[in-house]
Amino acid sequence: MELFNQLDFIDKEILRLLKSDARQSYVEIAKVLKVSNSLVHQRIAKMKDSGLIKNATLTIDEKLLGYNACSFTGIVLKEAHYAKQVVIELQEIPEVVECDYVSGKYAVFVKVFAANNEHMREVLYEKIHQIEGVSGTDTFISFGAQFTRSVPIV
Repeated sequence: MELFNQLDFIDKEILRLLKSDARQSYVEIAKVLKVSNSLVHQRIAKMKDSGLIKNATLTIDEKLLGYNACSFTGIVLKEAHYAKQVVIELQEIPEVVECDYVSGKYAVFVKVFAANNEHMREVLYEKIHQIEGVSGTDTFISFGAQFTRSVPIV
């Protein structure tokens, strides 16, 4: 599972360049690294095949789409065996954009976007709380992400 030890300098530099701008062409990356286009293509293909590079994503400004409320919500389950089904049903709620199994008081932690506080209440009480197996939630309102990033490439 540990691919990191198999990465050389070129692989790591390709990853750094893609992290800064995933839209860069292989030609641009090759020029910066002073290597051939085909080498860049081969290395990226290898990293995709291994699962290291999962996809190139588009970052959307939620507020510009009208989502002005964000929360992190811990979900308490009635019993542990409900976890898998709860996660399956959470996937069906479009306002839930991230879901993680966690340790501690909560079994699951989700990130939720809503248009406003009323919409947030609807998502929490009329969608999440209605899922069979959910015992309760604790919601933490986000005042805005100050930064997001992926892990460093060392």
